[in-house]
Amino acid sequence: MKNSISILVVDDEPENFDVIEGLFLNQDYELSYAPNGQDALESLGTFFHPDIILLDVMMPGIDGIEVCRQIRAMPEWQAVPIIMITALTSKEDLARCLAAGADDFISKPVNSLELRARVHSMVRIKQQYDKIQNWSKLQQSTIQLLESSLTELRGNLASSLSHELNTPLNGVLSSFLLLDDYLDEMDTEEIQEIINIGTTSAKRLEKVTQRFLTYLYLELETHKSPDDRTSDMDLQGAKTETSFISDIATAKAKTFDRFNDLTLEIQAATIRFTSQHLQWLIDELLDNAFKFSEPQTPVKICGQVVDEVFQLNISDCGRGMTQDQIDKIGAFMQFERYNYEQQGVGLGLKIAQKIVDLYGGKVLIFSTYQQETTVQIELPGARRVTS
Repeated sequence: MKNSISILVVDDEPENFDVIEGLFLNQDYELSYAPNGQDALESLGTFFHPDIILLDVMMPGIDGIEVCRQIRAMPEWQAVPIIMITALTSKEDLARCLAAGADDFISKPVNSLELRARVHSMVRIKQQYDKIQNWSKLQQSTIQLLESSLTELRGNLASSLSHELNTPLNGVLSSFLLLDDYLDEMDTEEIQEIINIGTTSAKRLEKVTQRFLTYLYLELETHKSPDDRTSDMDLQGAKTETSFISDIATAKAKTFDRFNDLTLEIQAATIRFTSQHLQWLIDELLDNAFKFSEPQTPVKICGQVVDEVFQLNISDCGRGMTQDQIDKIGAFMQFERYNYEQQGVGLGLKIAQKIVDLYGGKVLIFSTYQQETTVQIELPGARRVTS
């Protein structure tokens, strides 16, 4: 990385270069020399990479004004400051220098203080320009990244959410249509089977809708100021016993018929968390743990207080995730869905993240692909309960 300022001196008299070189001796400048305009133009970008150009006006062959004009026609050198060194004094001649693209000019004989001051001024201008360009490139990269993410989000939302809404909705509608068309021809057992299909589809539709509404609620909560947020729900004063986690987990395991797969090792404590948020958090994390692991494989929940931080680990021996998949976790992002039960809108971990964010906690994911996953939640403001 270049630290010194590079100055290209273009002058047909080598003695003038020697003088200028002496003026910048022992300073943080690196000087290069071109004896005429043609050499300067041909060597830009190869031998010369100047930050500033000192350009003599009166030179044989291509004069300084024409050299300046041609440099300004090169996109990569348009921002490099050019200081014209001239014996010309008329306003018309100076105007020609500026019209050709010069940033400044200095008269011969060169005054050392004036030259250093003008070069220093051009250096500051160039540095500000470079900063603006760097910010512009960063901004453009950020915009491209956001556009790419938004395009991906739209695709995931269009494919996953539409599927998750349409599939159960079709189940409900088809059940009603079957009953409407063939009710007189069905026996009680057939009618009950159709009703069960419709009920299952309706419950699935209700769950998808509720999860989407939960995500929207948390999205709005995240962007509220702390004062507005606590006016809706007192997060600072919230307290819930960790025994509540066991109740939620047990009920969830039973819905998956996985009660015997569940292991609970939860230290008795009080955590700064509302019971509603804790219900959502455990429900979402266990939903993933059970959905993406096979029956008769363990799902384990461990919780303990370490330095007033409640560490909650939910582990399963399921499909796991790659690091790339972990990095891409977000709303409406779902990975490797193999069957009906594993369909979803990819909101589970994102909902968990947003809930934990409300309390200043952390969500960490450790996973070995095709082997296991552990989601670790860290919640500050916990207190052990002693008997």
